[in-house]
Amino acid sequence: MKITSKGQVTIPQRFRLKFGLLPNTEAAFEESDGGVLIRPVLSKRALIEQRLRDARGVADRGLSTDDVMRLTRGDD
Repeated sequence: MKITSKGQVTIPQRFRLKFGLLPNTEAAFEESDGGVLIRPVLSKRALIEQRLRDARGVADRGLSTDDVMRLTRGDD
């Protein structure tokens, strides 16, 4: 893949679809080890939704609701 004289490059469709780099998406360019990282800039709502999806299930330690309530209330 070549960079044009205007500094443009075509991002392959499989990457655009996989990473949400769709038309009119704002993109951020970040330095990375040995290269450049291109990442979509998410709206506040999309960022919150992504973080909630990422957090879902990570706090599961096999505790029941009653166990959690006892821990938060300090009941033994």
